[in-house]
Amino acid sequence: MNMEVKIKPREERELEDWVASDCHGLNFFDIDSSLQDLLTIYLPDDLRAHMTPVYRELGEVAGNRLDELSRICDRHLPVLHPRDARGRNRDWIEYHPAFREMEKIGYGDFGIHCMSRRAGVHGWPTKVPPMAKYVFQYLFTQSEFGLMCPISLTDTSSMLLERYGPEEAKEKFLPRMRSQDMDELYRGAQFMTEKIGGSEVANLAVTARQENGEWRLYGDKWFCSSADAEVCLVLARPEGAPKGNSGLAIFAVPRFLDNGDRNDYRIVRLKDKMGTKSMASGEIIFNGALAYAFGDVGAKPNPGLRQMLDQVNMSRLSHGVRAAGMMRRCLNEAMMAARTRDVFGEMIINKPLLRRQLLKIMVPTEQVLSMVMHVSNTLHRAEQGDEEAKLQNRILTALLKFRACRDNITVATGALEVRGGNGFIEDWVNSRLVRDAHTGLLWEGTSNINALDVTTRAIAKAGAHEALAEDLKGRLASTDGVPGQYAGELSGLIDRAVKFADEIAATGNEIKARQASNALYHATSATLLATEGATLGRAGGDARRMLLSRLVVDTRLRAVDPLTNSDGSFEIEAGNYLLSDAPVPLDVATDLLRL
Repeated sequence: MNMEVKIKPREERELEDWVASDCHGLNFFDIDSSLQDLLTIYLPDDLRAHMTPVYRELGEVAGNRLDELSRICDRHLPVLHPRDARGRNRDWIEYHPAFREMEKIGYGDFGIHCMSRRAGVHGWPTKVPPMAKYVFQYLFTQSEFGLMCPISLTDTSSMLLERYGPEEAKEKFLPRMRSQDMDELYRGAQFMTEKIGGSEVANLAVTARQENGEWRLYGDKWFCSSADAEVCLVLARPEGAPKGNSGLAIFAVPRFLDNGDRNDYRIVRLKDKMGTKSMASGEIIFNGALAYAFGDVGAKPNPGLRQMLDQVNMSRLSHGVRAAGMMRRCLNEAMMAARTRDVFGEMIINKPLLRRQLLKIMVPTEQVLSMVMHVSNTLHRAEQGDEEAKLQNRILTALLKFRACRDNITVATGALEVRGGNGFIEDWVNSRLVRDAHTGLLWEGTSNINALDVTTRAIAKAGAHEALAEDLKGRLASTDGVPGQYAGELSGLIDRAVKFADEIAATGNEIKARQASNALYHATSATLLATEGATLGRAGGDARRMLLSRLVVDTRLRAVDPLTNSDGSFEIEAGNYLLSDAPVPLDVATDLLRL
């Protein structure tokens, strides 16, 4: 991370100069050498050359104006107005002007919601591939997490509507859902959760009835993010349909009818959330709202849940990306504080124990960036019809969501601690990062749900772990520069992680589902880091990712006796390079791996 830090001599400082700096005012793309390096691996040259100036533009906005707006919105929350001046039930949500300006940046200026759904955004002749789109989410989320939920929902809702929705709804809604004109934009949302059913979707009770040839929805949705979206996709049970998952169907529900009247549903309350305060989540009651059914649904088995899972999986990937962006901001803030906080006669980055803490923040931050780039690249291949990539993506997405969102909390808390007491004060970004980080554990499935998805579905039913292992070992075999002994160790760890996860899936041992998912995530990310570092190093670039790979192995995949006073020589030497901005040559990284 190339941060230019200017520090006054001790004798010239005012009292306020002793307070550590933060990252506001920096270009979040320019300071992210890890991202820039990985773009050379995961993006085709023409796409990377085309998008780099746009990434740099967003990096400048994210580090400056978007960061300012996000802080304002965290203090000025959305307000629900249940009725109009005449007492009519025409609820509306009032937002601070700063939120509307953030929307213009995300939807209007950068088109994050539509760049993978229509050609031509940012002058790219076709739809922007996932691995390029998610870089925008990664940079945006470093300053604003809450708004990325509606942006992502609009993206995935329009995808689902295009795949499965009725022609009438497509014609009415898709052009506006994919517009960058803020005056005509329709935002999308997904309403699933009810009081009776969160993760247990089979219990959902919102009912769809056919009345005069139209579908109407009745019932109560308990947690609806982007509550005032112009088009919401709702899971509901057609009247007379079977109980359980097979009876559910998807309906597109517009906020406004063709004549401009409000549709028959109400936002009855906004949630007072711990995090993502800028974005309005609420409770909604449907009182006969007009709805457009996805397919020929009714009193029979319906495909709604299976269709909705397409959106859920895309949202899980987006949550992994958001966690990656937030962790990067946390790492940057921790490094900035460590380099500008003078204690006991020197900057705290020189203190051995703090250096170890910084490495514990850095390692998961770099792991998740590798995973995000790899998973989004695998998704692109899957969308091009690669069946093997589809199988790999089935397990990779759940692994990313599971581990990234958990690591985000640890990283955010660690970065807050590096800043010290100021990190606990809302004037600084750290406390908001801690609050927002917890959101990822809950949306689109808790850690338990995602770990069980890995073991009971991706492994037990699809056998996706075998495809994952084959791909990882193939990468090791085809990448020059990874030392043979270390490559052999990684290959053995892949085999052990896959075998362990297979045993957990075969025996149905739910207690170890998280442990199995952890093993697969760490084996996968360690392999990616090693091959990325070797590839970059052989091209004359920075091979530091090989050192990060070894730290993943040492801290997550090797047995360690906590009562042994080891010298930690590798960690100390690797840390000396990793906590410096200077590139690590391949021969240096290779030598260090032998320690």
